[in-house]
Amino acid sequence: MIIENLDQVANQIENERGIEKQFLYDALEQALASACRKHIGDGSQLECKLNPSAGTMQFYRVKEVVDDIFSDSTEILVKDAKEIDKTAEIGDEVHVEFMPTDFGRIAAQIAKQVITQRLREAERDSVFDEFQSKVGHVVNGTIQQIENRSYLINLGRTESILGYHDQIPGEKFELNEIIRVYVTNVDRNNKRNMVSVSRSHSGLLRALFESEIPEIADGIIDVMSVAREPGIRAKVAVKTNNPSIGAVGTCVGQMGGRIQTIIKELGNEKIDVLEWHEDIKVFIANSLKPAEIASVLITDQENKQATVVVAKDQLSLAIGKAGVNVRLSVNLTGWKLNVISEEEYTQDPSAFKESLTEAISKDVSDNNLQDSKLGQAISNEINIEKQKQLEETKEKLKEKLKSISKQDENDMKVSVLAKLLNVKTADLIEKAKEKGIEIKSNRSVLTPEQVKTIKEKVFI
Repeated sequence: MIIENLDQVANQIENERGIEKQFLYDALEQALASACRKHIGDGSQLECKLNPSAGTMQFYRVKEVVDDIFSDSTEILVKDAKEIDKTAEIGDEVHVEFMPTDFGRIAAQIAKQVITQRLREAERDSVFDEFQSKVGHVVNGTIQQIENRSYLINLGRTESILGYHDQIPGEKFELNEIIRVYVTNVDRNNKRNMVSVSRSHSGLLRALFESEIPEIADGIIDVMSVAREPGIRAKVAVKTNNPSIGAVGTCVGQMGGRIQTIIKELGNEKIDVLEWHEDIKVFIANSLKPAEIASVLITDQENKQATVVVAKDQLSLAIGKAGVNVRLSVNLTGWKLNVISEEEYTQDPSAFKESLTEAISKDVSDNNLQDSKLGQAISNEINIEKQKQLEETKEKLKEKLKSISKQDENDMKVSVLAKLLNVKTADLIEKAKEKGIEIKSNRSVLTPEQVKTIKEKVFI
C-alpha cells in the first residue's frame, strides 16, 4: 500500500505543530496495525512498517514457531519459519508479510481517527511543555472572541480564557487587540482551558517590574514583596544590592518614566514603590506611607501582630479610602496591623501596657520615643501607674501595722509577726538584719520591745 506525499506532510506537521516526524510515523504505524487487526478479526498479532521516503507500508503477522499448528493466524511450522529466518527455532517469533484484503474506507477511517487522536495528544503535550516554562511570566495574546464578560485569547499555539475575576475592574478590550497576560497555571487535565492567565494577579506587577527595569533583571535590585488591589492601588517593596544605587528612585525612573509605563499597562492603577527594610518596625512604617507613623509597637511576635500609632490627622491617611492602604500594608508585610491615634493610646494606655512593656522600652531607647509627645505620654503613664501601686502598698501596710498594735503586748513568734505583715519569715529576718536587728532563727520569740522596734525601723 502507498501513502502519497507522506514525508512532505510529516515535514509540514513538524514545522506547524512542533510534532517530530518520527513520533508521527510511530503513531501512524500503530494506528494502521490496530485498524487492520480490527478489520481482519482473526486474533492475529499484526505489525505495520512504514517507508516514509517511498510512502509505502508493509503489514506483518507475528507468528510463533511450533512443530504442530493449532492456529494458522498465530503459528507457523519450523520448516516454513526457516525460509523467512534461517536461525528460527521452536518458540521463536517470526514476521510474515501479508497484504490485507478489502482494507478500504472503514479501515482507513479508523486509522484516521487514531492518528488524529495521537496528533491531538502530542500537540497538547507539546503546548504543555512550552507553556509550563512560562508559568510566572508575561506573554502576549490576541483577543479572539468576547463572550459576556470573558475574553477568548489566542496565545499562538493554544487559546485561553480571561475570566471576569482575572480582569482589572473597568478594563475593556476590542477584538484583535493585543494584550499582555500573566500565566498562572498550566493544567494538562483541563481540556477547556489548559493555560490559565490573569491580569489581576500580583505576579503580573512583579513581572512587569522585571521586564521594564533592567536593574531588577540584572539582580542589582530585588523585588521583595508585592501587594495589589487590581485597578485601585498597589504597593511594591524593593531592596538594592548596591549601596550606590537607590532602589526606589531607580524603579520610578527619571520624571517617573519607568513607573508610568507600568501604570499605563495596568489601566492607571496607582503604584507605591517603597524601601524594604529588614527591621520589621521600619518596614511596617514604610508600608503605610504616605502617612507619617509615630511608632510601631510589636504586640505579638509569634503571631505577627503589631499596633501602629499615628497622629490624629494622619489616621485616615494611614487607613486609606475604604481601608485600602492598611489592607495593602498587611498583605505586603504579612503582619496583622492595628492602627490607632495617639489620643486613643493615651486615653487608654492600660489596654496596651501588659503586652507592650518590652516593646515600649525598646522604642524609647532605639527610636528616641522620649523626645516625642507620644513617648512623654507613655513615660508619664508608666510613672503614674508605678506611683499608684506604691501608694496602695503603703496603705495596705499601714492597715497591717494597726492590726498588730491592737495585739496584746505579749511575746510574739517571728512567724506570727511575718504572717500579720503578710511577708515571708525569711524576708522579715533579712530586712530586720539590714536595720541592725538580729533574729537568731525563724522560731525565735520576740519581746514587745523587739516587735515595736521592727515596726518602727523596718516597715514604717
